[in-house]
Amino acid sequence: QVQLVESGGGLVQTGGSLRLSCAASGRTISGYTMAWFRQAPGKEREFVAAISWSSGSTDYANSVKGRFTISKDNAKNTVYLQMESLKFEDTAVYYCAARLGPRRYSRYAYDTWGQGTQVTVSS
Repeated sequence: QVQLVESGGGLVQTGGSLRLSCAASGRTISGYTMAWFRQAPGKEREFVAAISWSSGSTDYANSVKGRFTISKDNAKNTVYLQMESLKFEDTAVYYCAARLGPRRYSRYAYDTWGQGTQVTVSS
């Protein structure tokens, strides 16, 4: 069983940057896809970015492409989401998620979740 703990959220002004971290523990995550989702008030939880732990291949939602970067540190079993040029509409609770197997865009394909971290972008 994998456990995920996010950190790094906070309040930032429009155009600013933040880096989120997701530390995984409990078992090896080789073969896993690690992803970030976000959920704004009154909206569905949506896919943001994903990375294959084994290959390092990445994928992004169109809304964040070119502004967000997902990466991993194998030694620390940690996934990061570097967020640049933040917009008001990026305000949401950000969740780290994991699934054994290739990446999927649906939240229902992921069976392990962190507790979430709030990101607030002030306009």
